[in-house]
Amino acid sequence: MSATFYNALKIVHVGSVVATYVLFFTRGIWLLSGSERLHHRWVRILPHAIDTLLLTSALGLIWITGQYPGAQTWLNIKITALVLYILLGLSAFRWCQSYRTKVAAWIAAQLVFFYIVAVALFRFH
Repeated sequence: MSATFYNALKIVHVGSVVATYVLFFTRGIWLLSGSERLHHRWVRILPHAIDTLLLTSALGLIWITGQYPGAQTWLNIKITALVLYILLGLSAFRWCQSYRTKVAAWIAAQLVFFYIVAVALFRFH
């Protein structure tokens, strides 16, 4: 693979990371404020589209670099934290009933998100 393709894929991946966080944060503000915007059709569809692009670009980067899960501790940690982030997001937006638990899940999801970004940037474990 060419360096140009790798760089383009990395830009798509990083852009998707930014987009998914901005939308997650915005949806959380709408959730906590009781906004009707949260129920618009595009708000339910767009996160899935962005996350599909994010996952597809991540798989492409894994394939290009050969840094497969199981062989790279930092990548295993990142994937485990991603599952936790997804579960916390689902808790905030779907499962939690009380306002307090929604807020706690939403904040915890953001902390996990930034942990994932830190692992990706610094590859610590």
